Amino acid sequence: MTRLTVNLKRLPHGADLPLPDYATAQSAAVDLQAAIDGVQVIAPGKRAMIETGIAIALPVGFEAQVRPRSGLAAKNGVTVLNSPGTIDADYRGEIKVILINHGDAAFEIERGMRIAQLVVAPVTQVAWQAVDDLDETARGSGGFGSTGTKGAVSA
Repeated sequence: MTRLTVNLKRLPHGADLPLPDYATAQSAAVDLQAAIDGVQVIAPGKRAMIETGIAIALPVGFEAQVRPRSGLAAKNGVTVLNSPGTIDADYRGEIKVILINHGDAAFEIERGMRIAQLVVAPVTQVAWQAVDDLDETARGSGGFGSTGTKGAVSA
């Protein structure tokens, strides 16, 4: 596994929190923590933008994706609203996480709580080429639900 060096700035309100880290040796994402004072409550059906206390400088050709933590979603119905949230290589502001509570009860966020995951990945930019026709495939223009929900799809 290769390691990419990314510059990270701790902001004053996150200076005492640990740097984002991988939970296990083979984790694909680091955990982001809440850099808030005290407790913030998200009522059912409501959303909140949570500060992480960090800003990063990704190398050109990379992005970071803010993703939900599966445990928060499964146990509490709390997820990242714009999932995945994209952080572009030229963004230098604080990473913030938009959480939404789809659960039945209010959800409390405390300082240092792991609230989301961050995956850094390479980016490919496309050069569009306008054409009159596209090549034919077995699926063709079949859209939403066109392959069904049961069993394997034949090639």
